[in-house]
Amino acid sequence: MSFVITPPAQVSVPVVGRAERFPVNRVYCVGRNYVEHAKEMGFTGREPPFFFIKPADTCVVVEPGQTGVVRYPSLTKDFQHEMELVVAIGKGGKNIAAADAAQHIYGYACGLDMTRRDLQGEMKKQSRPWCIGKTFDDAAPIAAITEAAQAGDVANAELSLTVNGADRQRSSVSKLIWNIGEIIEHLSAAWTLYPGDLIYTGTPEGVAAVVSGDVLEGRVGTLTPLQVKIA
Repeated sequence: MSFVITPPAQVSVPVVGRAERFPVNRVYCVGRNYVEHAKEMGFTGREPPFFFIKPADTCVVVEPGQTGVVRYPSLTKDFQHEMELVVAIGKGGKNIAAADAAQHIYGYACGLDMTRRDLQGEMKKQSRPWCIGKTFDDAAPIAAITEAAQAGDVANAELSLTVNGADRQRSSVSKLIWNIGEIIEHLSAAWTLYPGDLIYTGTPEGVAAVVSGDVLEGRVGTLTPLQVKIA
């Protein structure tokens, strides 16, 4: 097959212990999925889950042992971090029951949902889509994926983020409002999931701004840590 322009390269993420890589299809994100984060955003309660999408090419794929580079984006003066557990889908499907969700999971990774918070807030005030606050170059850093069988008790794993060595976010995946199975059930009712899809499952409280030169390190349980520097 030939093309009139050169197609973009396939975005892929390393897999711990394997030479083969995980090809990225779609990137889904869950909004306000920890109670304390919902409160700091001005909301309370267990509202129905909602989702937004980032293009695959917004992923900053950080190789094991490396520090990724996240470029400070244009137009914003309030660039914030959101540390998250990422679920990698290995088997697609539609209308997947929460009880069956584990069969569709390939593995897990540490990820960051970077946000232009001031732009997001302005779009909310105007009741307009806030894609500009969530989707931009380098908006979705991710570390190496650990296959599900080797990932340990992810559902109860500690999640943390430090900035320049100081604690910013610290919680547990067990505090998700909608757990991993429920996320997949709701998401697959709205969209058909495909192998290669990534799901950023939400962030706990403690989101805050970063500036050029900051070094962020995120961890979830025994998964490969994610380290990036803001450029």
